[in-house]
Amino acid sequence: MKRSFFTYRKAILLIASYFLLLTSYGQEGSTINIENAKYFDKNEEKFPGATILTGEVEISHNGVRMWCDKAYHYKDTDFIRAFGNVRINQGDTINMTSKYAEYSGQTQIAFSAGDVRLTEPKTTLETDTLFFNREKQIAYYRSGGKVRDSASVLTSNIGRYYTESKKYQFVSEVNIKNPEYEIDSKQMDYYADAGHAYMYGASTIKSETSTVYCERGFYNTRNDTGFFVKNSRIDYSNRIIEGDSLYFDRTKNFASATNNIKVTDTANNSIIRGHYAEVFREKDSVFITKRAVAITVQEKDSIYIHGDTLMVTGKPENRIIRGFKNVKLYKADMSGKADSVHVDQKRGLTKLIRKPIIWSGENQMTGDTIHIINNPEIEKLDSLKVFYDVFLVQKDSIKGYNQVKGKELYGLFNEKNEIYNVDIIKNAESIFYIREDDGSLIGIDKAICSSINIKLEDNEIQEITQYKQVSAKTYPESDLPENTRKLRGFIWRGEERLLSKEDLFKDDPPLELPKIKGIEDPVVIEDEEFLKQIEGLKENEKSSLYEDKDKPDKELNKK
Repeated sequence: MKRSFFTYRKAILLIASYFLLLTSYGQEGSTINIENAKYFDKNEEKFPGATILTGEVEISHNGVRMWCDKAYHYKDTDFIRAFGNVRINQGDTINMTSKYAEYSGQTQIAFSAGDVRLTEPKTTLETDTLFFNREKQIAYYRSGGKVRDSASVLTSNIGRYYTESKKYQFVSEVNIKNPEYEIDSKQMDYYADAGHAYMYGASTIKSETSTVYCERGFYNTRNDTGFFVKNSRIDYSNRIIEGDSLYFDRTKNFASATNNIKVTDTANNSIIRGHYAEVFREKDSVFITKRAVAITVQEKDSIYIHGDTLMVTGKPENRIIRGFKNVKLYKADMSGKADSVHVDQKRGLTKLIRKPIIWSGENQMTGDTIHIINNPEIEKLDSLKVFYDVFLVQKDSIKGYNQVKGKELYGLFNEKNEIYNVDIIKNAESIFYIREDDGSLIGIDKAICSSINIKLEDNEIQEITQYKQVSAKTYPESDLPENTRKLRGFIWRGEERLLSKEDLFKDDPPLELPKIKGIEDPVVIEDEEFLKQIEGLKENEKSSLYEDKDKPDKELNKK
């Protein structure tokens, strides 16, 4: 059979045209490059300006490679739509899979939809739709996303991923689920390599043993430590810790706080304040210093204890408070000072140790050790005990001092928490100014005896009774020289008496608080330009499939 010259010429031209088409797609440059496809086709009526690529499609552009089952390539606008098993790779770090994708070689913005997964060495991001700006190296979603790392799952409504810094920026209903805890936050920056989470706005970290709240904070999800610097608090089962800056170590069951600290004991209705504290949850102990004060909250009259350092130890049913150095105690009707204090809340026993002094009304009591016993159930003072070298002094209504000394003192409190009965036993001595009802002085009584009982009313001495081996004499004022009107060891310390709870700190040196290093505001790259480009992507007439996520699958099924 003879074939015409024109038939051969047509075949040669067709082969040459197809070869030129393949050559043009295989050229590297700044435009999208088609590396491979089994079939090339055109349908100008339905897809004007597009080359239809099917079968093992491979595309590249400036370091990014894309694979898919089917693609529409708009060479004039340097634009690609990809369908089915879409995979996008950038170097060795970013891999993205989806059902559908769009990519513009001009703006270098990619859009993926349908079961989108973006993986990098430490995390995997899953979302429904994702935008990726190659120029700024930012991935962005706004329809809910989930990030998985080695130990946690992070979700949010809106998110960005900065590939260069390996940072996720989550916004709106941010949540981290970990086998040991759960974090909720309004906004969070999360660094994938280090597992560092920076929280902004109302945030909580909840676990079986604690709940942390802050409005600005940091948490290391790798080693379970964190610090919190705005409206922060840690809630344990029976304690609440608040402060300007809180540090938290979950693995060691440890927390510390700096500046304006408040530790609330919810089990025993007490509060400790100061400017530096350490809390050991497992040991159930608190250490606090820098203007430390423990407050036992009572319905009518709270008790304040201040010392250079305070320690609270023991389980809720057996709390012990210890104070060291320059201890002061204040209650509306009583105050005191000592070198140290020991409070057993279960027994209702407060011990003032080493050089203690107590003021009750106008009465000053000193000794080697002072015990104050109260009834924890009814929140009332019960009794007072002073051991060894006891000295009771009361300023006389006009001049001089009423004085009693002995070995031990036992006092009882009435319903008003006032001392109404005092017994001083063993080697008792006394000096009393005896006056008429009008205040005129009858004489000054000096006595030595085995014991003395004193009755008081409204903190005023009403009656004195001396017992056993009494040696007493009442002297006219003129017959008793000034230097004999004070018992040996007499010291009046009325100027030290605490008249208000503010007096707890009046002898303290000036307080200099450390400056808290805060957490800087989150750095957000404005979305306006990016979103404008995204809107441009949507408005592109070649990108109408973006409006309906089901269309890519429909188009793919027509292949």
